[in-house]
Amino acid sequence: MKRAVELAKAKGAKRVVPLPVSAPFHSALMAPAATRLEAVLRAIPIRDLRVPLVTNVDADVLTDRTKVVDVLVRQVTSPVRWEEVTARLAKEGTDTFVEVGPGKVLSGLIRRIVPDARVLNVEDRASLEATLMALGRTSRP
Repeated sequence: MKRAVELAKAKGAKRVVPLPVSAPFHSALMAPAATRLEAVLRAIPIRDLRVPLVTNVDADVLTDRTKVVDVLVRQVTSPVRWEEVTARLAKEGTDTFVEVGPGKVLSGLIRRIVPDARVLNVEDRASLEATLMALGRTSRP
């Protein structure tokens, strides 16, 4: 990583931020995992998707079951097209986004891409309750 940082700066990078991740997700280094994943997925019956999925590898809308395995396998080694995916979701009519997990980094990115979007965040029980209320739902039956 240190060598990569040095090379990037030598090539003119203004800022290099190493990310604390547990594996080289979305890179060619994940090819062995993608191969194993494909074998597992091919053994599972998959139906057409009832809820359309905007894929992070193509920023396309997917419902066709025959394409699901390919997309899931490719996403292991392919870059995430976050800006295109978010814009596509907005184009398809999505006006509310919910970020699940610690922090609000993705929420900030969504607001920059789709400034008029409603963005909610769930990272603990209190924020889950607030999100459910904002969505007009209750967590209790």
